[in-house]
Amino acid sequence: MIPRLFNRATPRRPLPGGLDPVRMSRAERSRVHMLASLLLDYPDDAWFARLDELESHLVRVPPQIAGLFAGFIDAARQTGAGRLQRDYVDTFDLKRKCSLYLSYFATGDTRKRGTALVTFIEAYRAAGWDFDAEELPDYLPAVLEFSARSEDEIAEVLLAAHVEGIEVLRAALEATDSLWAPLVRTITLSLPPVDAATRERVLALVSEGPPTETVGLSFLGNLPPFSPRGNP
Repeated sequence: MIPRLFNRATPRRPLPGGLDPVRMSRAERSRVHMLASLLLDYPDDAWFARLDELESHLVRVPPQIAGLFAGFIDAARQTGAGRLQRDYVDTFDLKRKCSLYLSYFATGDTRKRGTALVTFIEAYRAAGWDFDAEELPDYLPAVLEFSARSEDEIAEVLLAAHVEGIEVLRAALEATDSLWAPLVRTITLSLPPVDAATRERVLALVSEGPPTETVGLSFLGNLPPFSPRGNP
């Protein structure tokens, strides 16, 4: 037998249990994705100011998902702006496995990231949309808004193609009992189930993290315009 020269440096971590999708209409799914998009954005003063309006839309989504949104909104109010903003930065800006940029999970900060970002822009354009935002085009709230507002099947394909990243994000948030975990759970519940092969790839990403080769992305400075946000 050939001797083993290497052992896995990072032990594989268990994934959270799989979730059975909630049956919903296209209109309900659009509303769920828009609510998740708005609530996953940075919690500034405008974010807190629209919580009442967002809460009023919960009667129009499936009860199981409405409960997750309602619980998060209540927790956000109790936490308060200053603490919630610090937690947001600590969670999404400082933890590699909690990135809100979907292509990061597969490519990390490698040369492949640039190609992945261009693919997002091309998907928006193919569906007749323009991207005009300070964020990169793979920013999860932007992709969710695209899914909510576009009638084109490209929007569904774009999210489905990055379900691995969404599941890694969910696993990382649920492992730390994060305040933000219920929001990503609503997304998972709105998407098709994850098959065995995808779960294996997610498990590898959860254990090992995204690639770490660092490259510049300066050529992405001039992104085309994206339509403004709408209401749920």
